[in-house]
Amino acid sequence: MSEPTSPPMRAAIVPVTPLQQNCTLLWCTETMRGAFCDPGGDLEKLRAAAKQHGVTIEKILVTHGHIDHCGSADEFARELGVPIEGPHEADRFWIARLEDDGRNYGVRGMPFEPDRWLANGDQVTVGNLTLDVYHCPGHTPGHVVFHHPESKLALVGDVLFQGSIGRTDFPLGNHQDLIDAITGRLWPLGGDTVFVPGHGQPSNFAHERRTNPFVADSVLAGR
Repeated sequence: MSEPTSPPMRAAIVPVTPLQQNCTLLWCTETMRGAFCDPGGDLEKLRAAAKQHGVTIEKILVTHGHIDHCGSADEFARELGVPIEGPHEADRFWIARLEDDGRNYGVRGMPFEPDRWLANGDQVTVGNLTLDVYHCPGHTPGHVVFHHPESKLALVGDVLFQGSIGRTDFPLGNHQDLIDAITGRLWPLGGDTVFVPGHGQPSNFAHERRTNPFVADSVLAGR
């Protein structure tokens, strides 16, 4: 009998900040090199998670510029000596106001310039893994989603939630852009794709297409 093989990628969710934002530690099981996606705060919890799983962090990924997702990205990247990749450059507006937003929410925030802005169709690497980048505006204009096809896993930030969708009443939000991004860029990834949202529990696209009161197929067909 052959030995069971490890999946190429593993992920662990670490809720951070008073807003309970899902920061994701993802890593390549072959190299044990990894990344944190959306380190909004509580860096001591993130350091502990990386140590617990034996992961060497080589970069930070950011889905969008809101304080609970990237308020501590700059501080963490400097501490670790690693680059920041993402979001799309259209989120400069939000990243520039991180310090002010941090005061309002009681969360530490520091503006930053990513080492790499991301665009639709780009790819990012973590160890030997390659993740596809999808620009999914609406919640913010520069929001991106990371997808690892082999694992059928997507990190969607605040685009989509179990039973809900991202808010679009913030500055530069756009409801129709969000709906178009979900149906045009996320649904084609396949119903069996599991997604980690920015808040709450993971789900999969098939479940949301059946039951989500905002973007279920039956809801959109009735418009």
